[in-house]
Amino acid sequence: MTDTEYRLPSTSQRAALVGRTGSGKTQHGFWLLSKAAFDKQPFFIVDFKRDELLNSTDRIKEIGLHEKLPKEPGIYITHPHPAQDAEVEAWLWKIWERGKSGLYVDEGYMLPDKGAMRAILTQGRSLKIPCIILSQRPVWLSRFVFSEADFFTVFHLNDTDDKKTVGRFLPTGLIKPRLADYHSAWYDVARDKALYIKPVPSADEITQSIEDRLKPGKRRFV
Repeated sequence: MTDTEYRLPSTSQRAALVGRTGSGKTQHGFWLLSKAAFDKQPFFIVDFKRDELLNSTDRIKEIGLHEKLPKEPGIYITHPHPAQDAEVEAWLWKIWERGKSGLYVDEGYMLPDKGAMRAILTQGRSLKIPCIILSQRPVWLSRFVFSEADFFTVFHLNDTDDKKTVGRFLPTGLIKPRLADYHSAWYDVARDKALYIKPVPSADEITQSIEDRLKPGKRRFV
């Protein structure tokens, strides 16, 4: 796989990652985050399930939904309660209003499917809001996650309806009945380019990469 075949999302593009529990989806998403431009603008993680990997380094700073959004580049994580729809919706509107902020959501179906996330997904390119949205159940996700995605990464899915839901936005035949463990199908929408991807580096390597990039003196403001 060469650089001309595989390209990473830019500071205005959106990636959708789907796959059953244990498929490698979260580790791949964390790897994508490790390559994102969080040294140039803040990147915010919404973590409903307190995922161990996403909380593996204290260099990712925790923030509350009611705190003022930091402007400093870096990675920040918030842990909403699933019942906090109103608070999450208000927080997402703050992201939309600010712009120039990345958004990473593990289990995207838990976001309120209201105006804020739809605005971020449909207007994120012009607002410079790159998004990485993950889910184990594509059928539960907002259609806008897929219709506005610039990149797809699809791991093994058990449910036929999940395959049909995401398959509507992919080249025919890309989703195979079964991929090797932790392998995935990848699709670049603009280039109409599809590839099969090997597993990303280990969780420890990804965490170390993020920690190295978050060391003091390595952040830049935009």
